Amino acid sequence: MNFKNTNSERSTITRNTIDFEEKTGNVYETIVAMAKRSNQISVELKEELTSKLQEFASTTDNLEEVFENREQIEISKYYEKLPKPVAIAMSEMLEDKVYVRKYEDDDKK
Repeated sequence: MNFKNTNSERSTITRNTIDFEEKTGNVYETIVAMAKRSNQISVELKEELTSKLQEFASTTDNLEEVFENREQIEISKYYEKLPKPVAIAMSEMLEDKVYVRKYEDDDKK
């Protein structure tokens, strides 16, 4: 996923809960959906960051030799400046980019 072009906020802002309630009809269901989407985004970000940092990993595990790799630091700083996964999930929910489906039991009918 391309997190560079997201229009999510990088800081905390106040949201209107009615906007979120309209998406599923229940604010709590919306929160659960955003939490699950946030976890997915977090896993994707972590995997992407780990794969990029593995390129610069040293094979020596000696405590005496600590290397300060400039590229690793720059990559880490970039990922720290990205919006939080929760903010990305909220903006995706408000932009109708998240699909929420409900499983209902056929036995209850």
